[in-house]
Order: sequence, then structure tokens, then C-alpha cells
Amino acid sequence: MNKYLKMIFFGLLVWLVPFVVSFFIYPLKTAGNPLFESIMPVTLTVIVVALAYLYLKNLETGYTKEGVMIGVIWFVISIAIDLVMFLPPNPMQMTLKNYMMDVGITYLMIPIITFGMGYLLDSKV
Repeated sequence: MNKYLKMIFFGLLVWLVPFVVSFFIYPLKTAGNPLFESIMPVTLTVIVVALAYLYLKNLETGYTKEGVMIGVIWFVISIAIDLVMFLPPNPMQMTLKNYMMDVGITYLMIPIITFGMGYLLDSKV
């Protein structure tokens, strides 16, 4: 698979998997249960680590550069899809400020994880 298509496909999965999980556990959020807010970052972490591993494992050099690149691209994909869904005039309306405080800031984990994995791999080579 083309490197850039793989990057974008994995970025879509980084957004899609937590979205699907949130759909199934949404009753926890509406009940005011903090378990929802704990499960979502764990889900995001698991999918980012798994996909970053799958992306980086076949490289021979440039792990840090690729880790930064996939992290930024996956971050942008997740934010862009969310903004289309969450900001007015869509049904799940949130202000940009509320979105960033509730969801957006969590996505910073994506480039942090992918950079860390890339840096670690570069330091081992």
C-alpha cells in the first residue's frame, strides 16, 4: 500500500475506532458517569499505539520524522472530522472552546505517542 494512503487510512481508523466505542458507551456519558471520560483516552491510546507500530515497523530509518508526520496528520484528520460533526449547524453542537476542552485536547496524545515511538526507535538504531 502506498505510504501516504496508508497514513490517511490509519488516520481515519484513529478517529473511527474511538468514535465507534463512544457510540456504544454513550449511555455512561449521559448518566454522568466519569467512566466514559476514562475509557475514551484509553481507547485512543490503544489504537494510536497499535497503528503507529504497524506503520513504523517496516521502516529502516527516519522513525522520528515519520512518527512526527503520522502524528500530525492523524491529529489533523481527527480534529477535522470532529469539527464537521460537532460545530454548528450540526446536531451535536458545541462551541469551539467547549469542543477543545472536552475532546480536542485529548487528541494531543496522538502526536505525542507517535513522536515518542519514533524517537525511541531511532535511539535504538
